[in-house]
Amino acid sequence: MRKISTVILTDEFSTAEVLKLFLGEFDNLNIIEAAHSPSEILESISGIEEKALFIVDLSDRTSEKLDLILNVSKNCPDCKILAMSDNPSVDLIIKVMRAGANEFIPIPLIKGEFFEGVNKLIREDSEVRKNNKCKIISVFSNKGGIGKTSLAANLAVELAKNTKENVALIDLNFQMGDITTFLNLKPSFNISYMLENLDKINETFLLSTLERYKNSSLYVLADPPYFKQADNIKPKQISKLFDTLKETFSYIIVDAESSFDGKNIAALDNSDIVLLVSVANLPALRNTQRCLELFDKLGYDRNKTKIVINRYMENDEIKESDIETLLSKDIYWKVPNNYFAIMSAINKGVPVSDMNASTNVAQSYKDLAYHISDSLFRQNMVKKFENILNN
Repeated sequence: MRKISTVILTDEFSTAEVLKLFLGEFDNLNIIEAAHSPSEILESISGIEEKALFIVDLSDRTSEKLDLILNVSKNCPDCKILAMSDNPSVDLIIKVMRAGANEFIPIPLIKGEFFEGVNKLIREDSEVRKNNKCKIISVFSNKGGIGKTSLAANLAVELAKNTKENVALIDLNFQMGDITTFLNLKPSFNISYMLENLDKINETFLLSTLERYKNSSLYVLADPPYFKQADNIKPKQISKLFDTLKETFSYIIVDAESSFDGKNIAALDNSDIVLLVSVANLPALRNTQRCLELFDKLGYDRNKTKIVINRYMENDEIKESDIETLLSKDIYWKVPNNYFAIMSAINKGVPVSDMNASTNVAQSYKDLAYHISDSLFRQNMVKKFENILNN
């Protein structure tokens, strides 16, 4: 059996000894002695041709080691990273995971918890990818021309880029879907084909059937090419599709149709978050108000729906405070108005960040992806580490 090369970085002698003792009980790990210099460690890990494991203690030199984690994750895709610290905080854990670590364990080390973390990282990739904590995020507006599809496409691209996790982007605009146009894709399969083959679906089927966007971890499920195909799709099929996708993807982004038919309601019902998109004009905001009223009648938790104001300008006649007063709800996110950047990206069929990552709208999409992933991650980590943080 080929052993997995394992590199340890800690400034504490006692921690190093405990790690070696624990790791010595794994038959499939081979500990490699490495210097404390980040450049030498990166060089050492880069020289490993097979799967590798990097265990790093951030109790000291935290910023320096965060940069090292980022470099290892970028340059060594076959290396799994286990981070640790004797001062765990939710903010630190988020920074560590954002940098590219795969797992985090607090110090002092608990043997059972450490073994569980290591075993999780050295399993086959197909096992590790399965994620029952998938989050479904629907982007919705009951008014056309608001920029809903642009938001869904760019958010999905940025989530895949920044989290490195599998992201599914689903076009539920059954009559006039535009996701494939926005990303310049010509998929071989569409949602109708997927729904007809639900009983055959497994992870291999999904990753080979959905259209992968370039070389990223984003996979796109297109709308049906013919109007008639949508007539045969039932709400319960949408729910079953989501249940199936959740086994493979960490995030599912839904470009929801601007309607309240059964299929769309099924998508919204199954969503963890609904990004309700509007713009700062009275007709659009009145429609948004009606949506919120309907969501209340559907029994949605008020925190489930997040208000996103697209094409926002600071000098708009309708101010942020006016919008929040009218809707009786805080604005969750504001996407700045940048017509030229958006239209240039749409006309070329690329995300805004590919056109010009320095534009205000590209940065807004990137920050929104970070904000959503950090918030969801924070919710999970608070529960997991609340006992540690209170001690």
